[in-house]
Amino acid sequence: MGDLVTARLVLHPMTVGEAECLVAGEVDGGARWAPDYPTEGDVSAARRFLGTCASTGDPKPFGNYEVRRREDGMAIGGVGFHGPADANGGVTIGYGLVPSARGKGYASEALRALLLFARARGVASVRGDADHDNIASQHVMTAAGMRPTGQDERVRYFEIAWTDAPADSGPRAWPLCR
Repeated sequence: MGDLVTARLVLHPMTVGEAECLVAGEVDGGARWAPDYPTEGDVSAARRFLGTCASTGDPKPFGNYEVRRREDGMAIGGVGFHGPADANGGVTIGYGLVPSARGKGYASEALRALLLFARARGVASVRGDADHDNIASQHVMTAAGMRPTGQDERVRYFEIAWTDAPADSGPRAWPLCR
């Protein structure tokens, strides 16, 4: 499985070796990291990915993706699935960027690409959530086409669902550059 490429980003599917290096805080080979990468969220996602790989195998294509800027190849965050689709065809996503990369539209661009990718693989719905005070993350999900579906005392929930054919059977809503 190759990289997902957007206008300004490369979403690189994380390998076990890359996840191990990220958790250890060691740059893997020729990888380039932004000065504030990885965040606690990136390390937590890499640990969850490693746990999944150890218990049930690599969840490809529904694993973690390192978000890299196309212009310089710098890793600036992560986006990914919490696992493969459930019995109803739904997946849960997560994402995050380093502080130096926020406010530039990268998170919305990465999330749009991930949503298109999921839909093209037959996923029926994608869920996500954001803390009540994380307005920026709520805006990212809304900008990517997700809609609020509820909330609890801690978070607000978002979802996008498709009832028609997968995106790869017709025109794409969010074009990927190749």
